[in-house]
Amino acid sequence: MADPARARKLAVRIREVVASALERGVKDPRLGMVTVTDVRVTPDLVDATVFYTVYGDEAERRASAEALESARGLLRSQVGRATGVKVTPTLTFIHDRLPDDAKHLEALISAARERDAKLAEVRRDARPAGDEDPYRRPRTVEEDLDEDLGDDIDGVGGIDKVDAGDASGRDSGARDVGAVGGHRAYPASPGGDPTTGR
Repeated sequence: MADPARARKLAVRIREVVASALERGVKDPRLGMVTVTDVRVTPDLVDATVFYTVYGDEAERRASAEALESARGLLRSQVGRATGVKVTPTLTFIHDRLPDDAKHLEALISAARERDAKLAEVRRDARPAGDEDPYRRPRTVEEDLDEDLGDDIDGVGGIDKVDAGDASGRDSGARDVGAVGGHRAYPASPGGDPTTGR
């Protein structure tokens, strides 16, 4: 039955054994400065994947990969002796690209920060090419009234402002008409006299 906890413990032990064997037991001149970064063991304890990094260029990585491949049997036998498991897991070596990718990402972030700093320096004393505020503002009601009626609002057809009663809705129709004597005209109620209220 699969036991993930046992697989994790075995992975830690395999990492220690392989790292020690690469340091002292493997005498292949092709092997460069190899660091074992991680080991993953399947839950059934049959396969182990060993992740490693190599200090150096691509040629040294290739040479180290070939050295690890040729020393796989020796390393597996040492893992079997050191762990004492019934079935020694097979070893698969994979170059760990995570540190290289992290370095590449750090380099990209540093370059982006330098470009941002240069752009901020250029922008610091820059002035807009046009107006300070090039965006159009929404028109106000007062501006529309000024354009439609002009500056003199009082001289339109002799009609003054609407009576306060009309604005509140209590006495709709009562208006100042500027007639003789300043009399107010009220609409006739049904059957009533239009002159009432003078």
